[in-house]
Parts: sequence; C-alpha cells; structure tokens
Amino acid sequence: MGRFEIKDNFYLDGKPFQVISGSIHYFRVVPEYWRDRLEKLKAMGCNTVETYIAWNVHEPKKGVFDFSGRFDLVRFVRTAQELGLYVILRPSPYICAEWEFGGLPAWLLAEDNMRLRARYEPFLQHVREYYDRLFSLITPLQITEGGPVILMQVENEYGYYGDDTCYMEAVRDMMRARGVTVPLITSDGPFEEALACGSLDGIHVTGNFGSRTKDRFAVIEPYAKGGPLMCAEFWVGWFDHWGNGGHMHGNPDSPQDLDDMLDMGHVNIYMFEGGTNFGFMNGSNYYDELTPDVTSYDYDALLTEAGDFTEKYDKFREVIRKYAPIPAVEFTTVIRKKAYGKLTAVSQTGLLQNLENLSRPITDIFPVCMEKCGQSYGYILYHSTLRHEQNIERIRLWGASDRANILVDSRRVANLYDTELDGEYDVLAGNVKKAQDMNVPDSDGEAVPQNEPITFAQGAPIDILMENMGRVNFGPMMERQRKGIAECVQINGHIHYNWTMYPLPLDNVENLDFDRGCTEGLPSFYKFELQVDEACDTFLELDGWGKGCVFLNGFNLGRYWEIGPQRRLYIPAPLLKIGKNEIIVFETEGRSTGVIALKGEPDIG
Repeated sequence: MGRFEIKDNFYLDGKPFQVISGSIHYFRVVPEYWRDRLEKLKAMGCNTVETYIAWNVHEPKKGVFDFSGRFDLVRFVRTAQELGLYVILRPSPYICAEWEFGGLPAWLLAEDNMRLRARYEPFLQHVREYYDRLFSLITPLQITEGGPVILMQVENEYGYYGDDTCYMEAVRDMMRARGVTVPLITSDGPFEEALACGSLDGIHVTGNFGSRTKDRFAVIEPYAKGGPLMCAEFWVGWFDHWGNGGHMHGNPDSPQDLDDMLDMGHVNIYMFEGGTNFGFMNGSNYYDELTPDVTSYDYDALLTEAGDFTEKYDKFREVIRKYAPIPAVEFTTVIRKKAYGKLTAVSQTGLLQNLENLSRPITDIFPVCMEKCGQSYGYILYHSTLRHEQNIERIRLWGASDRANILVDSRRVANLYDTELDGEYDVLAGNVKKAQDMNVPDSDGEAVPQNEPITFAQGAPIDILMENMGRVNFGPMMERQRKGIAECVQINGHIHYNWTMYPLPLDNVENLDFDRGCTEGLPSFYKFELQVDEACDTFLELDGWGKGCVFLNGFNLGRYWEIGPQRRLYIPAPLLKIGKNEIIVFETEGRSTGVIALKGEPDIG
C-alpha cells in the first residue's frame, strides 16, 4: 500500500515526487501495443502515464457495459504498473479528447430535453449508474489499494463550458462515495474566468496549455493556493480535421516550455502518442462550421500514430534527463512495417440492394433521428415513395445533420453538408438557397434554370442517406447533436410523410450479399482479399476514391475522404491474420477506382 499527497508539493510515501507524465489513450491503441507504447514512455524518462476514460465505449448502450479487449482499462493500468509507472486517471463523464461527443454516450440524446454537464437530475442519474460500474473496477487500482493510480480528475475543462459549481460538487461526491481516496484535481485553461468557473474548493487546480509556461503558471499559481504547479495537458501538437489543408504541428519551442515546466513544477505531456480514431469515433468542433476530425489522431505527438520515435521524442528526453534519470528499457514488442502492394476488388454490391441484410427497418409518419432509432454511429437511410409529386424542383431537410446523399429513382440528386442542410436545394439552379435568402429574388427577378426538374414514374423511391460525421466534442453545440433527420423533409412546397428508417451502424458487414448487384455511381461496397504470410503494420491508400469507410475482417478502420489531409489509414499488424484477410470499402460518392494499395509508410498530409 502507498500514499500520495498534495501539500506544497506532490509527495509519494512522504517524499517529494515530480510528476513527469505522458498521455496515452488505451482506447486509441490496439491492446497488443500497449506495452510497447508504455515502454517507450518509460524510456524517455517519464514516471507516470495519463489516460482519459471514455464513457461511450464502456457503456455503448444503456446498462450494457464493455471493459474487454481494446477497452480493458484495468489491463492497461496493470501493464503500466508492471513497468513501474504510476497512473493518472481522468474518469469524468465528459473528456473532450477530440473524441465522439466528448466521450458522452449518444443514447443520452434519445431522451427529450436532455441537458448535459449540469445539475440536471436525469443526466446525473445516468452518471451515477455508470460510476457504480466504473469505480468498482478502478478504485482497487489506487495506490492506497496497492495499485499505481496516484491522481484522478473531477470533470474536464469545465471552466470552458459552464459555472455550475453544484454540478462539480456532485461529481466529486459521487467519486468519493464510490471509494476514491487518492487526491483529486481539476484542469482548465490558464485564464482567470476559466479557472474561476472550473475550480472547486478542496480540489487541486492544474492548467492545460501548449506554450508560454511561465506566463501560464503565473495565472494558475493563485488558484493552486500554495500547492504544486502542474500543466495537466502540455499540448505538444494538435489535431487534424478534414479539409484543413495539411497536417497540424505543435509549438516549435515546446522543449524549452517543457524545461520551464519541470523547473517550476510538474507536467503531463499531451499527447505522448495520439493513436487512432478507429471506427466512427472521431469528434468534431463547431464554430462557424462543422469541422470533423480525421481518423488519425497522430497529433504530431512524440510517437507517431504507428508508435515510431520522432525528433521531438529525442529532444524531450534530453530535457527530462536534466530532472530525472533515464532508465535502460528493453523494448519487448517486435513491430515491422510492410507494403503488401495493390489489390483489385473481387466483387461489388450496392447499399440499396442490401438494406434488409444490414438493418432492421423502422416505419413512421415522420423521419426519426438516429438516436431515437436506438443508433449511435454511422449512417442512417430514410426511404419513402413519391406518390403525389409530378416532379421535384426543390428539397429541404429540416433538423438534419451532418451530411446527406439524396437519391431519387436511383439517381443522385445532391450531396448536402452541414450549413447546406439549413437551406433549400434548388434542383433547377443546382445549388442551395439559404433560409434567410429564400424569399429574396435573384437580381433579374427570377432564377435562371441550369438543370431540368427531376421527373419520374409515379411510385418512384426517394432515399436519403445521412452520415453522422462525428458529434461535436466541445462547447454548447454538444446539446444539438442529434443525427439524421429530426424534423421533416419538404419537397417542392409540401412536407412529405411516411418514411422507413434503416439504421446503418455497419457493425455487421459480414451480412452483405455480394450477389445482389449494384447501381453504378450510387453508394456501394467493394470487397478485396489480402493474403498474408507475415502480419506487419501497413497503411491503406485509396487514391482516386471519394468518401467512405473501410473494414478489415469486420473491424472498422475508420473514415477516408478525398479532401484530406489524411491520405492513408493505419492498419496495426494485430488486426491482420495469417492467410486470407477480407477488406470491405464502403464508398458513398460513387468514385471508386476498384483498386486500393497497402503501403509501408503513412501519409497524413
């Protein structure tokens, strides 16, 4: 049993202890590589590892818990302990982390009037029930119980979100009531208002920032109230979003900032290794527009997404050497990379031809949003029949997000994204008229037709494929994250009723029937086969493809999009098997080349 205390400094078993930590998110790294990443952390001179705990992966459906495989938090912590590392856990209901919905489970949004991160009893009750299960697993990991956990965090950057101190107190009390005995911290931006809103009496205050250490610590110091200064997230890089023009990089002066932190206090490096947003778990930000994050969470960290050393790693180790011994560490995991070459699709089938194989349909007069259909991630298709319309000149989706592929009579009508969904798609003009401009005539008094109205036989189908691009993970927009279509579809001048919803989380692509054919140019699945004699890390390139996601032996590798900056998807070797492997590409834009390539190095822009 041990003891960790916060006084004028951090103390471990009565002796001063300098926290030199790095962030690794267990849920962003395959478990076969946890030990490798932790060994490399220790070899740099760090004595502690920090991780968020993502509620949405551990309770994917209400009352259904998963702490296995990639989500085996206890195994990750015990692996760190075996290597002599201490652990900081951040079990807030909300984590941000550029993770889908900031770690909150999407099923919260199935409830009308749900309010988040405040003293709203239905939300708090869900947190209590989650904490009952979570803390039964993590309280035995505390240093006071013989484990490696020395600190836990109450909430996360709450000062950037709200000022409900009673809510913060409620979270703290839930943790204490469930057996937390190690010291608690808060972490907020190094600004007076953020610290004032996010701090809590009796809980040690830390800050999150990426530069100007001395100035930032000067702001935090009064809130630390004589206790140790700590940067709980030292941002050494940044994250990429689709279409941002290139891979983001961090502060070039970060080694000097690290030196200042260790001279004045304590640090947690964010990120030591970023890892990967496998599946549909990337988050998004929303300021003037939606900016969903790419699949890679490389973050320009000290280790790359694939765990390779960087120049930054070497520079940080030299700084740490001034403050702590650098241990000799044997790396026990053999990791190789390989270019497996080009593959050509062996078969193809359409989404529309496979709806019944992939989904259990739900019918309603109105379109129903994804969450109320019991779905959290992926796509949802809205199907109906056009019985009264003579043609289609205008379409508007009300309460829709994030991206719509509109198909009429098996023809693509439009792709609408984010702010385009707030307006009316004018088929004749081939563009979107924003809501505020709908009653404003063109300069010559009338629209100039560029296209013909869409005509069709009576009883023609209309299909609207909606994609959840990743829920917003920061700020008030989090409460407006219901996906799909939540209100109605307006065609020409009237609301169209009677819809069938096909939830498509795509967690069952093994049910695809590749004998059902397809319609060229419409959303389709392409199957590839890869023979493997030696399982190595590799990187999947989809040059010439449009947009979609990829599955390897049923595992969702994540999204791709031709707009970049990410150009290749990382495939860790443990996801491959010796012999035949199946790769399925879901292409929504109809821009398939039928060829993919497996390269030996990444290309994230």
